[in-house]
Amino acid sequence: MEFDDAVRTRRSVHEYSDEAVDEGTIEAVFERVRYSPSSYNLQPWEFLVLTEDGNRERLQEVAYGQEHVADAPVAVAVLGNTDPSAHAEAVAEDQLRKGYLPDEEAKEGLLETIDGMAERDETENRVWTTRSTALAGMTLMHAARAEGLSTCPVGGFDGDALQAEFDIDDQYEPVMLVTMGHAAPNAADTNTPRKFRRTVDDIVHREEFDPTEAELEDEVLTESYATQ
Repeated sequence: MEFDDAVRTRRSVHEYSDEAVDEGTIEAVFERVRYSPSSYNLQPWEFLVLTEDGNRERLQEVAYGQEHVADAPVAVAVLGNTDPSAHAEAVAEDQLRKGYLPDEEAKEGLLETIDGMAERDETENRVWTTRSTALAGMTLMHAARAEGLSTCPVGGFDGDALQAEFDIDDQYEPVMLVTMGHAAPNAADTNTPRKFRRTVDDIVHREEFDPTEAELEDEVLTESYATQ
């Protein structure tokens, strides 16, 4: 699927068919996810992928009983490592080998900078990892759509309960959940009108910032609502 089609036809789907998602497709999705950008290329994300019924039901419990968390054949907990230095050595060494850093001294300077980040307070590093990990979460949804799958981001869940239920270390910030699978025939898809989106003029500010309020205008519906 072309990227433009993947973006325009993506929907937040709550109803999934019984069709399983094979391991090769899941692997292909995450092969794309790993190319997501991140601060200093530190790649703080980790993903807990749940395909077994019992485990998705456990996840549903910490997601306030939302049915699609268990109904989808795949559920993903998107986690961010709050320690910026966790992968720093490999990242810095890679940059040295490929010429992004001129010498060993520059590498050590980068590592010192990242160590300084790691020493910040917990709140700062939770925000830091959420920013980068959320990028990977969006890549996950677009990559899944490119494979013909549907997804839904889930923000309603108890992060502490998630960590306790699945024995996730406190070092990891639960950023979001994502359900994934083949949409049921009656699910929201490209044959239904797309929900309201603000216009480019509403969201883009040139040279100076001037907040705007959303205005709903009549749209001309076409046979393919995905383009709206």
